[in-house]
Amino acid sequence: MTTDYLVIGSGIAGLTFSVKIAEAFPNRTVTIITKTNEEESNTKYAQGGVAVVLNSKKDSFQKHIQDTLIAGDGLCDAAIVEMVVKEGPKRLEELMAWGANFDFDTLGNLDLGKEGGHSEYRVAHHKDITGAEIERALLAQAHQLKNVTILTHHFAIDLITNHHVSGKKPKKNACYGAYVLNQKTKTIFTLKAHHTVLASGGIGWVYGHTTNPVIATGDGIAMAYRAKAKISDMEFVQFHPTALFEANGESSFLISEAVRGFGAYLRNTSGERFMPNYDERAELASRDIVSQSIDNELKKTGDTHVFLDCTHLDMTAFRKHFPNIYKKCEAHNIHIETDWIPVVPAAHYLCGGIDVDVDGKTSVHNLFACGECTKTGLHGANRLASNSLLEALVYAHNIFKYLRNDSCKSLDLNIPDWDDEGTNTPKEQVLVQHNLRQLQALMRNYVGIVRGHNRLKKAIKHLDLMYAEVESFYKASKISTPLCELRNMINVAHLIINQSLERKENKGGYFNVDNVKKQTELL
Repeated sequence: MTTDYLVIGSGIAGLTFSVKIAEAFPNRTVTIITKTNEEESNTKYAQGGVAVVLNSKKDSFQKHIQDTLIAGDGLCDAAIVEMVVKEGPKRLEELMAWGANFDFDTLGNLDLGKEGGHSEYRVAHHKDITGAEIERALLAQAHQLKNVTILTHHFAIDLITNHHVSGKKPKKNACYGAYVLNQKTKTIFTLKAHHTVLASGGIGWVYGHTTNPVIATGDGIAMAYRAKAKISDMEFVQFHPTALFEANGESSFLISEAVRGFGAYLRNTSGERFMPNYDERAELASRDIVSQSIDNELKKTGDTHVFLDCTHLDMTAFRKHFPNIYKKCEAHNIHIETDWIPVVPAAHYLCGGIDVDVDGKTSVHNLFACGECTKTGLHGANRLASNSLLEALVYAHNIFKYLRNDSCKSLDLNIPDWDDEGTNTPKEQVLVQHNLRQLQALMRNYVGIVRGHNRLKKAIKHLDLMYAEVESFYKASKISTPLCELRNMINVAHLIINQSLERKENKGGYFNVDNVKKQTELL
């Protein structure tokens, strides 16, 4: 199969690019592949909204830029921050023109929320299901375009690069599409593309306890890594401070940052409101500080969770702003009017990823990337709340602008079909599931919110053994999605651990106790 534009991922980043390029070139083909249903993505679960400067009387681009730089702890690219922030209003307007609904106040203005790290109210939202509303609108737009094909239940195994080309190879390492598994027929086919865009989302499932859906296995980053693309800042895994704590250990439901922006308090099991002890912004401190503070409280007390207290808030307004959260708590027999919500930090967002320039170009020719799988320079050491959907919109647009002036040259290359001769279908998948559970426990216990060199080095030793076992199994087995996902997550874990060891100072979302000791010794 051949397409002009191959897009891997059907979240806000992939769909925005696809709609734009398809509208601009009706005679060119756009193929989107997604490994489950078309609407299943990290975007779908985004509760907060899109951070954008709209209230010029109180807010300004400079304030948003400054808030982003402060959250990023000195590691943001200031020029990129300025570009993304200033593009915000135009990109939001475009999204609304495509039919995405946002909440308005009684005066007819967008009802803007305020989240941790923001100095002003600037988060445009649709109740507490903003991502799901954006996903709905973008899919509706894509379905209207005849030159867009969405292949659901298709899994990208590996990118096709010079390494795969037979005969005379191009001088420059480039991407020519991907090998794709049709999960329903179990067949693997070669999907050639003039341009490939990775919009594959995050890595949360590497930790198991995460606000991400089970599809967030870092596939795009792992494929790019194997294709020799440059990848950096993988140590900056952002933990959301307030995921709903469940006794079975699954902490996947997000209690939005906006709830703390609405006035909720964090309390320990003794009932003490502890955040003012850690930061003058209290509950509205940035996520890294709140997560580390909760982690410290849990280590001091030995408790499994802390609480979010909403009992003093206006419940009529709360139910209006957060209907989904209210219903979820009610389903867990938590009555927000009288009960505190048990919460715990969970892996939420990756600030690093595949290095891209301002046009979304990776270090591999013809390979572009946007969304959470990338490192753009916007987030630095820690993402400011609700800057992620904004970044995805802006970079999808930037890739579109760049490729709008690029012709789709014919792919006159000899690319062999996928060769699985000599492999067998495993009789049981116990090795995959066993290693997945081991990997997730390893990452939670050794590579979590607070890290140390000894734990990181032990993690590498364990991971090397796991890698050898899984690679051997992979080479001998017929391809399956769970096996490929495990292989990808091991690649991602390797990047996180090694880049954690390379970081010599604590920044933003990265905290290593040994770096504190070294700094103390220097003083």
